Amino acid sequence: MKIHGTNHSNFNPYQKQFNKQAETVSKQPQSDKLQISDQAKKMQQGDKVQSQREVRVSEIKQAVENGTYQVDSKETARKMLSFWSKG
Repeated sequence: MKIHGTNHSNFNPYQKQFNKQAETVSKQPQSDKLQISDQAKKMQQGDKVQSQREVRVSEIKQAVENGTYQVDSKETARKMLSFWSKG
């Protein structure tokens, strides 16, 4: 007696889907690429600015401790007025 139908031992109903997935995986690019925006590059250079700020702050701290730090009151007032008049 011969039985015909989908119960054959060499029949896999998912083979077509498996082949599609294998093709999709093989078509993907083999190398990774990295793109860094200009803004990110500027942010990376922020470390240089940070070290310059630290040097400036340490100079000001030392001047304050020595009593040699001078504040220009007119310039401070001018900058305060320009800041508050913008808002």
